[in-house]
Amino acid sequence: MATLLAVCALCAGLSPTAQGAIALDRTRAIYPGGERGLVMNISNDSSQKPYLAQAWLEDAQGKPLKDYLVATPPMQRLEPGQKSVIRVSAMPSAASLPQDRESLFYFSVREVPPKSERPNVLQLALQTKIKLFYRPADITPERFSRHDDQLVLHKVSGGFRVENPTPYYMTVLGITGGLKQSVAKDFKTVMIEPKSSATVPSQVFATPHLITINDFGGKPVLPFLCHGEVCRADTDALHNH
Repeated sequence: MATLLAVCALCAGLSPTAQGAIALDRTRAIYPGGERGLVMNISNDSSQKPYLAQAWLEDAQGKPLKDYLVATPPMQRLEPGQKSVIRVSAMPSAASLPQDRESLFYFSVREVPPKSERPNVLQLALQTKIKLFYRPADITPERFSRHDDQLVLHKVSGGFRVENPTPYYMTVLGITGGLKQSVAKDFKTVMIEPKSSATVPSQVFATPHLITINDFGGKPVLPFLCHGEVCRADTDALHNH
C-alpha cells in the first residue's frame, strides 16, 4: 500500500516520504493467559521529529477487535529518540476463548508523522503488523521446550501434509533435504492451526528437514525419519544436537 501511494504521489508531482520512525521490539508476540498483561516496547528512531504511535488489535480475519484483548494507550506521542511501551491486557471476555489451544490475533502499530513544512509532500503513515497468540495458562509449556518434534509429516502428491497435534500454532518456514540445503526460492510459508493439518507444497525429500519458528523468533531445523509415507522427528538427532 505504501508503494502504491508513493507511485501516485510521483504521478501527481508530489514528493513522497516513507522513512519509518516508530520501531517495535519484536516480530511476533505471545500473550500468556496466566499473566495480567503483555508489554511491548516501541521507540521513535527519528532524531529530529516527534511522531504519534497508534496501536490496535485485530481478529484472525483482520477485523478490528472489540473483545477479549485491548491495547493501551491507543495513541501516544513520542519525542525524537524517545522510548515507550504499549500494554496488551485481557478483558473479562478472554475467559471465553478456547482454553485447550492458542487463539490468533494481530497487533498493529502505525506511525503518524508531523505535518511537513515543505509544500507538495505526501506523507505515508507506515504500519507494523505482527501475529499475537493468546496462550491459555493451561497449555503453558516449560521454558525452552520445543513443539516441532510433535509434528508428523505425510508424503502426498506435490509435498507433505503436516499434522499438528499440538495446541500451538506452528509456522513452517521451509522444507529441505538436509542441513546444508537451502530452502527453495518459491517456497511459501504455511501456518498450521492447533490440532489440525495443512498441505505444504514442497519437493518430497527422502529425509526431510523442517524449518519452523519458535517462541523466541528462532528458526530451528529438525530432521525427520520416514517409514513409508509417514515421517516423524528424528529424536536421536535431537538428543545429539
